[in-house]
Amino acid sequence: MASEFPGAVPEIPVRNVGEAAAYYANVLEFTTDWGDEGGGGIGGISKGQCRLFLTDRSFREPHGNAAPVVIWFNLGSNREVDQLHDDWRSRGARIVSPPESKPWKLHEFTAADLDGNLLRVFHDFRNQ
Repeated sequence: MASEFPGAVPEIPVRNVGEAAAYYANVLEFTTDWGDEGGGGIGGISKGQCRLFLTDRSFREPHGNAAPVVIWFNLGSNREVDQLHDDWRSRGARIVSPPESKPWKLHEFTAADLDGNLLRVFHDFRNQ
């Protein structure tokens, strides 16, 4: 049995895979890897080592998963969190809350996609 797991690939519920992929690509700077309107209701996007699946209602219906979901992105420093926030904000991202150092020792901000799914970007500064 493998002692280490690869990075998880979250499934994000969206109304329209093509529109969602365009928002993730144009605003959040992800790459659209595969999938479209004729792609069976699922598409893959990525940014660096991060991969996400976007799925529409027809793909999710048998499993019952629904929006909104929360996806956490763990960055390497408070500065990286602040820089990504500034970049996404300048590109028109839907910012829900600005960067802030929380009492639980996470420096984080929250953005939303077109379907109300939340993207929480953080750095854990507990050991600094």
